[in-house]
Amino acid sequence: MTTVKEIQAAIQFLSPDDFTYLRKWMMELDWEQWNQEIEADSDSGKLDFLVNEALIEKAENKLHETIKKNYFRPRSNGW
Repeated sequence: MTTVKEIQAAIQFLSPDDFTYLRKWMMELDWEQWNQEIEADSDSGKLDFLVNEALIEKAENKLHETIKKNYFRPRSNGW
């Protein structure tokens, strides 16, 4: 079996096109695994607290302000 060190060494010799292909493939694989984890957590009820929080915020008409406050605040780099 190939070790991570061997894979890392082999990556150094990839052509730019092959490296781009590998990077894209790894990102897609990572996304798919993360998506499966989120689906499993959702199915098991682990994320129910998030739905409940959102429903409470919506009922109190605070949902929009909470989203604006938490996700659209200025970044430390000025953005």
